[in-house]
Amino acid sequence: MIFDKTHFSEDLIDTKIKTGLNIILTTDEDDSRPVYLSGNFNDWRTQDKEFMMEKVGVGLYHYKFTHDFNYPETLLYKFTKGDWSDVEIGINEERTENRSTTKHTGIQNEHVYKWRRNWLPFKPNFLPQIQLISDEFEIPQLNTTRKIWALLPHDYDASEESYPVMYLQDAQNLFNENAEYGNWEIDKKLAVMSEYKVGKIIVIAVEHAEEDRIKEYNVGKTLLGKGQGKKYIQFLVETLKPYVDNNFRTKKEREFTGIGGSSMGALVSIFSGLRYPEVFGKLMIFSPSLWVNPKIKVKDAENSGDTKIYLYAGGDESATMIEHVETFKTRILENEFVNDKMKINLSINKLGKHNETYWSDEFPKAIEWLFFNTK
Repeated sequence: MIFDKTHFSEDLIDTKIKTGLNIILTTDEDDSRPVYLSGNFNDWRTQDKEFMMEKVGVGLYHYKFTHDFNYPETLLYKFTKGDWSDVEIGINEERTENRSTTKHTGIQNEHVYKWRRNWLPFKPNFLPQIQLISDEFEIPQLNTTRKIWALLPHDYDASEESYPVMYLQDAQNLFNENAEYGNWEIDKKLAVMSEYKVGKIIVIAVEHAEEDRIKEYNVGKTLLGKGQGKKYIQFLVETLKPYVDNNFRTKKEREFTGIGGSSMGALVSIFSGLRYPEVFGKLMIFSPSLWVNPKIKVKDAENSGDTKIYLYAGGDESATMIEHVETFKTRILENEFVNDKMKINLSINKLGKHNETYWSDEFPKAIEWLFFNTK
């Protein structure tokens, strides 16, 4: 049924004006995703069922505040499709400012032209500078070389600012449009984050060792055999980080330095953070291959201090993925070496699969929480 929007609003004015504020939303783009109100009245939660709008027609939504609602002096809000990655945007795909009203009764008419989907679209002028550090960067610990990239804030050359750094594994799958299994699109996600002024960061992307990837990311002797992970981690700490700090404007301290990856790349990142807590204060761990070494020695977490770990898993990855990450989180937090300062954010997508699409969606959330969320 298609409602007449004008008639619908008039009916509300006649029958509900004295019982609370009614927000009427029209939108040019409509789909099956529900619409939520997010604002200073619910701590900006994006999927608060109490503030899910009622769909009353094609491109037409309604929300009525209860008669006893405790209004802020000025009501600030935005519309989302359930997450900041799916927030409203303007007619030219630009970010929109917070909406506001001081009304407590009557009708507040609003309109959304377009919506983001998985953080996109992005503005090209906010794309990071992608710089090839070397296509044969020496790894003396493994007697080999590797291609390594730096993704710098879009205005890096126009400023004198220093930035936090995130070291990521599997560079082939991070921003390569021709990647066989898709890519994280971190360049585009960083552009959106920059547009929204979430925070700027340098990403150092290290390509994997192709056919020797598993061996290089495997730490110690595991179900996959004897790995070279210890030497690879030594390379990151003893060779790569000093080079990056000497050649780019970085914030060198551990609280501004992160490491991360997915699958086996996440596993080697866990060991990097636990073995060198004085170097890495932020860990971005997506779908870690904990089955390879299910009995990680949590004593490696000694002196981990106020390390922050963003831990993600998908429910459609394997029969044991969620169980493994939940157990890992519990063992870390219960360990005698971990003090109350360590923080772990566990994000679970029950529908998530083991692929780049889901890691891509999680990337901006992880970066924001690890580096720029002070709550």
